[in-house]
Amino acid sequence: MFKEKIFRSQQLKFMIFNLIAFTIIFTIFGIIIFSQVQGTLFKKTDEELLMVQEKHRSDFSDRTIEDRPVDGMDRTPPMNDQRAIKNPRIFILNWNKDGEIIEGDQIGSLFYESYLQDFTLDKTNLDTITNITIDDHHYRYLLFEDTNEEDDVAYVQLIINTDAEETIINNFQKLIIIFSIVFIVLSISASYILSKKMMQPIILSWKKQAEFVENASHELRTPLTIIQNKLELLLTSPQEKIANKFENIALSLSETRRLSKLTSDLLTLARADSAETQLVKQTIHVDTFVKNVCAPYIEIAESQDKHLWLQLNCNMKMEADEVRLHQLLVILLDNALKYTGENDSIGVKTYEEDLKIVFEVSDTGIGIKEENMKYIFDRFYREDKARSRETGGVGLGLSIAHWIVKQHEGTIKAIQNKNKGTTFKVKLPR
Repeated sequence: MFKEKIFRSQQLKFMIFNLIAFTIIFTIFGIIIFSQVQGTLFKKTDEELLMVQEKHRSDFSDRTIEDRPVDGMDRTPPMNDQRAIKNPRIFILNWNKDGEIIEGDQIGSLFYESYLQDFTLDKTNLDTITNITIDDHHYRYLLFEDTNEEDDVAYVQLIINTDAEETIINNFQKLIIIFSIVFIVLSISASYILSKKMMQPIILSWKKQAEFVENASHELRTPLTIIQNKLELLLTSPQEKIANKFENIALSLSETRRLSKLTSDLLTLARADSAETQLVKQTIHVDTFVKNVCAPYIEIAESQDKHLWLQLNCNMKMEADEVRLHQLLVILLDNALKYTGENDSIGVKTYEEDLKIVFEVSDTGIGIKEENMKYIFDRFYREDKARSRETGGVGLGLSIAHWIVKQHEGTIKAIQNKNKGTTFKVKLPR
């Protein structure tokens, strides 16, 4: 119950983190899109305002003194006349120094009376394109000083209607809000699904770790209990001779060796999980290496009335970690010796297949059931626990062998022999 509560809490955290990440990403994306659309829509209107401003100034500068009357009075129509503007959306307001509109009748009496009667001059945004709203209509204007000192015009204001652009922006803004709501709903669903998937490997690792600790504790407890009992038994007879307590001492030493090997195997797997152990590869002659590793096992097999034969057909070199490769072969040979009886045979082959080096260790022992083949490389797995206890196995050897092969970027698999026994086939790159 406590474990499930922790999992749910962690999943909720992942879900919130994912939701926040999605929201931030798409909020930034929406802001960028909205600003780009807004900027694009107003870009054309701003260019038109600046073009009219430039034309107004260039037209005045082109007028020379010779073009003007002798009395100094300018009789020509104003160059910023509304009729001179080709864009029908733009109209011009001429302001005097007192902030009054000059020649308002040129704009249109209806428009002037309806919208500009109460319109005042605001000089705070001089030479800056500014938004303004007049009776629910949207405009952008550009106000600048008039450089012609011979008329009453002090400021020129270019105004362009932007109702169409504002309508598009408002509609686009509504769409963004609607899609944002839809996105929030989808983000919640996606965050839940992703958090659930993210929790799966964590839950699996938790279960494997709990199982590993439980199995390791069980395997460590047994030899420690035996050693403790035998030592306590020795303490009850301090005057006895060693020869009389030989069996107790021998059993304690045997369990100590077993405990030492188990500790070493657990340390190897722990380092493998943390990626702490690194391979030290070097050039190895395959057949020579295998022959040297198998030499002591030939004598061990003979002492147990078993036959160990070699068929070495790989007269080439490979790059591998010699220590780990030696450990791999020892694990496979130990397993073969443990699960074979008298008059059984054990074979070791080397050859090349698919441009890879192949090691085969086969035996005519009790074999492995077909339904158990997929579990044999799991940690602490033992097909016959009673038999494993007799032979001193704890189910870690093949897990270590699988890790060694994987580190060498190779493959390992177990195959049932036609008659009886098992063959372990290892493929490693050169």
